[in-house]
Amino acid sequence: MPHRPGPRPTARHTARRPLRTVRAAVAGIVALGLALTGCTGSAEPPPPTPESTAAALAAGLTSGDLSRMPFDGSTPEAATAALGTVVAAIKDISRTVTVVKVVDKTSAGTNAARTVAATLQWTWDVSPTDADWSYTTEAKLVLNPDKTWHVQWSPTMIEPKLDATERFTVERVQGRRGEILGAGGEVLAGQRDVYQVGIDKGRVSAAEASTSAAALATLMGIDPTAYTQTVAASGAKQFVVAITLRTTDPRIAGKTAAVQAIPGAVAISGTATLGPTATFARAILGTVGPATAEIVQRSGGRISATDTVGLSGLQQRYDGYLSGTPGLKIKATGTTGGTAVSRPLFSQDPIPGKPLSITLDLLAQEAAEESLAASSVPATLVAIRPSTGEVVAAANSPTAQGALATTGRAAPGSTFKIVSSLALLRAGLTPDSPVQCTPTTVVDGRSFKNYDDYPADRIGTISLRHALANSCNTAFISQHATVDQNALADAAAALGFGVDFDLGLPAFVGSIPRTATATEHAASFIGQAKVEASALAMATVVASIVKGSAVVPRIVERTADLRATGASSANPAATSVSSGSAAPSTGDSGSAAPSPSAPASVAPTAPPAPAVPLTAAEAEALRSMMGSVVTEGSGRVLADVGVGGAKTGTAEYGADSPPQTHAWMVASKGDLAVAVYVETGQSGSRTAAPLLKAFLQRWTG
Repeated sequence: MPHRPGPRPTARHTARRPLRTVRAAVAGIVALGLALTGCTGSAEPPPPTPESTAAALAAGLTSGDLSRMPFDGSTPEAATAALGTVVAAIKDISRTVTVVKVVDKTSAGTNAARTVAATLQWTWDVSPTDADWSYTTEAKLVLNPDKTWHVQWSPTMIEPKLDATERFTVERVQGRRGEILGAGGEVLAGQRDVYQVGIDKGRVSAAEASTSAAALATLMGIDPTAYTQTVAASGAKQFVVAITLRTTDPRIAGKTAAVQAIPGAVAISGTATLGPTATFARAILGTVGPATAEIVQRSGGRISATDTVGLSGLQQRYDGYLSGTPGLKIKATGTTGGTAVSRPLFSQDPIPGKPLSITLDLLAQEAAEESLAASSVPATLVAIRPSTGEVVAAANSPTAQGALATTGRAAPGSTFKIVSSLALLRAGLTPDSPVQCTPTTVVDGRSFKNYDDYPADRIGTISLRHALANSCNTAFISQHATVDQNALADAAAALGFGVDFDLGLPAFVGSIPRTATATEHAASFIGQAKVEASALAMATVVASIVKGSAVVPRIVERTADLRATGASSANPAATSVSSGSAAPSTGDSGSAAPSPSAPASVAPTAPPAPAVPLTAAEAEALRSMMGSVVTEGSGRVLADVGVGGAKTGTAEYGADSPPQTHAWMVASKGDLAVAVYVETGQSGSRTAAPLLKAFLQRWTG
């Protein structure tokens, strides 16, 4: 049978076979590719997206490093340098740049490269408050043929209207400094009208400036050599301040014409933060002046070189509280047609500092300083209100260095017999108990004696009351075996002596070791050996006896605002700093400028409770015994000023033969406890008592 050919394949049938074949082949190739990829792990990362490029740009603008960014119209290095130049004046202000959105800006129906706009949010942390400086800018990103996104460089990425000539500039505006207020809200340190007296070098030649500097210094009563050197080292057109004086100061009041008669010398009126007088409580209040380079460096950015800051005392310790928060004026400064122009970008008003309240009484402090003014040797006076613990006066003589009234350390001598009397009362003695007052006594081979003019009729067996009234050394030392050193320290603590706490300023409230050798223990009974005190410490002892319980002295009022700032936890003994160059005098000598960034060593703000508190009966006995000092003992010199109780004291010091002596006097009058210390004197009654008496006569508060 003949063969019949089958139907001829159609085009449709013909196409299906090759398609299956191609698909199979492609599937095989893809499978192979996937297999190879899985084996080698060498797949290329996806190309960058505009979002990731914008995020990298924001990170670079935040850090200041654009070295990894692809730019058109600039290089990464040039863009980094341009950013640094623009923000140089505020580079220390923390900033954050974030991407708000990325929007496609490609023109439809064109062959132009794909373009996006990234909106960037700039936030500058210009203040510890929430008042940040925030604004948005726009960055243009273009997709290049190599499938990478490039940033079109423009200064407007940094600030919306910035041109190539503009730079950020900043002006800090300090707020009004808080006042230091005393008792009754009296301003002790605040803004006062002053004259800044100095040489304007822009008005005279260099040779004339030196001659005028010497003449002006002589007229103002400051060191001509030092001021002349300061003028010579200053800029060619600089105004070099010699001294800042209150307008009422006799050195300048009515004498501005004499200043201006010196070529180049001027007296510029203004204000400055000062106390009522150049000497008023200067060691406590401290001084205010231009920030030194070291202060700026240690401040962690809080203080700038143009700031006025506290340099010592309370002004330094509470500088952050008193100075408030500075305001800022940030501008974009550039040139137009060769003329310098600027436009404001951000402004924040300063926040004034807060007032600091302390317990010093204006009239009491003035009376104390007047009483010590003529002392030829260092002398101090502290007065405390026993009922409240308020320190109403803490004065130093002009010859004293630093805050001697509150920080001094010296043997308290026989004033410490008040503490020894308490220890003996606790051991079973009474004010009328008999004790032996001999010309000399020996303890463990060391001989002790009474002071040279001790009354002869008080030798022999006398009462403890009379031993205190006449200050018999040997009577107290003879009891050293009755009370051990630890019990003596407990008696001191019961009277607020030798405890550790932070008064809010540098202070020392005494120290007595709890262990001692036999001779040290004997000497401790008469306030010698290793016993140390300040006038503040001994005034606290008297105040505690008057009150009937341990008094905690107060100077700085720790208000809720002050506690909230943490200012009261600052280091009470900050180390001193120096600018390393001659600084103009302010007319208010003060202690060395402590560092505002010195490491803190924080003590509790109140002392621990005494292990053995003072009882009412003990306090009454001590008041009675101290009364006898005034009526029949070494404190009779104070009887006519209404003193209720007192105690004199001398303490030997130094290597001279015979040794020199500190002179002490402590007393109470109503709700007032006073202690006077004189570094070198004849005796408490002859040297210290007249100063205490003069204070009470000047101030009856």
